[in-house]
Amino acid sequence: MFSYTFHWNQALKALPQMLDGALVTLQIALLSMAVGLAVALALTLFRLSGNRILGGFATAWVEIARNTPALFQIYMAHFGLGSFGIHLSPYTALLVGIAFNNAGYLAENFRGALKAIPETQTRAGRSLGMTPLMAFRYIVMPQMLRIAFLPATNQAVWAILMTSLGVTVGMNTDLAGVTQALNAVSFRTFEFFALAAVIYYLIAKAVTLAARLAATRMFRY
Repeated sequence: MFSYTFHWNQALKALPQMLDGALVTLQIALLSMAVGLAVALALTLFRLSGNRILGGFATAWVEIARNTPALFQIYMAHFGLGSFGIHLSPYTALLVGIAFNNAGYLAENFRGALKAIPETQTRAGRSLGMTPLMAFRYIVMPQMLRIAFLPATNQAVWAILMTSLGVTVGMNTDLAGVTQALNAVSFRTFEFFALAAVIYYLIAKAVTLAARLAATRMFRY
């Protein structure tokens, strides 16, 4: 019944190509996290601004990002925007889609972190002559980032895994795309995707470990 013969040598010979793809995967994940972090901070400020339009925009972004599939968000970046004459390459569409998702989840993480910070600290800053923006920048934001740091690490791992969705929009230079291309030529599905899964696992574990070490150094007090 079980007549499949494993040929791991083909997968191992292609390991350098897959590692090159893994570097592209890391690049997209890091860029999407950087963009997502910047947008999430802006969305957090919008929510705190008291402006209904800005607050509504931020809430809509978070709700859409958190309650629709990441695949749909990447599809909209690639195919949806194309309907309006905005044509993004697979790389850019994947980056935009993941960054959109990251921003929504990170903004919600920041909201939860803000709730953990007593409002009296902001009032204390104001009593010292700080403006609301200064109090947020120097008192609230450092604590917010500290509380949200490890949850943001989970989002970074999720961003790495989300890059595999790029194959649906023609991305062929990341780890999933390279693996799919190699499989299409060799038909050694199990070997190539098993090796790719191991690489994804090692990347995710390395990011998690690095984040924990960084948190120990940055937030020791």
